[in-house]
Amino acid sequence: MEQVTLHGDGISATIVGQGAELVSLRNAEGLEFLWQAGPEWRRHSPVLFPIVGRLKGDQLRHGGQVYPLTQHGFARDKPFVWAAETSPRSCTLVLTDDADTRTRYPFAFRLAITYTLERRELGVSFEIANTGDETLPASIGAHPAFNWPLQPGLAKTDYHLTFAQDEPAPIRRLKDGLVLAAPRPTPIEGKTLALSEQLFEADAVILDRPASTSVRYAAANGAAIEMSWQGFKELGIWSKPSGAPFLCIEPWHGLASPVDFDGEFADKPGVMLIAPGERRVLSYQVRLYHAPL
Repeated sequence: MEQVTLHGDGISATIVGQGAELVSLRNAEGLEFLWQAGPEWRRHSPVLFPIVGRLKGDQLRHGGQVYPLTQHGFARDKPFVWAAETSPRSCTLVLTDDADTRTRYPFAFRLAITYTLERRELGVSFEIANTGDETLPASIGAHPAFNWPLQPGLAKTDYHLTFAQDEPAPIRRLKDGLVLAAPRPTPIEGKTLALSEQLFEADAVILDRPASTSVRYAAANGAAIEMSWQGFKELGIWSKPSGAPFLCIEPWHGLASPVDFDGEFADKPGVMLIAPGERRVLSYQVRLYHAPL
């Protein structure tokens, strides 16, 4: 099957097999919360695996060998297999290594992604299993793009992100897709990040060790989203630097290569090391709130 639409209490979600990508997230009133892949950006919510961001020179180094691997990896462009346990509220999709992936990423793995609806909440679980006989180095990230604004009649600048904790730590920025060595002062004031197109003129805002594990995306009134996560270590916040009507809130485990990093992939900051026969589970949730304007 090409796609599945799950239905919960006051929420529906559509997932496609290509890339195991979430392509629609609606509430009971029919309001679409997810960006619908317009010309500004042709994706909805890609899965970032086995890397997050770019590697220096788009090259993965392992055991003295060099492998070509482009930004965010290959999972988002690979067909996943639907697991048998699909239900009206839940589905699981699986990707395993093959001859194609091993030319770019020379490791054995199994990636299972499960989508589950519960009341007004979508839960997404990533399970990475090492099916080989050597340590599996991997990064993974979520990249959901939400409409910005969420509803007609509001301006982009009406919206803000409110974190669960104060976020005083400096942020990271990118240059040509790589992480700059020097951190930058945070634009977050206390728990609040005011949103504007100008915020993304220097690309993504990256919290490399956020204090919070949840954030609320909202204006003073109208629809809102609360996102929480477990197992992820970094958070990216992104929209097109040229301006686009979507906002990405991205829990990551891993991030782009530092500009001065030339080492082996397993030694890159943010990479998980999974022993043979072991697995790692990371997850996030999106709760929808609807209020008429």
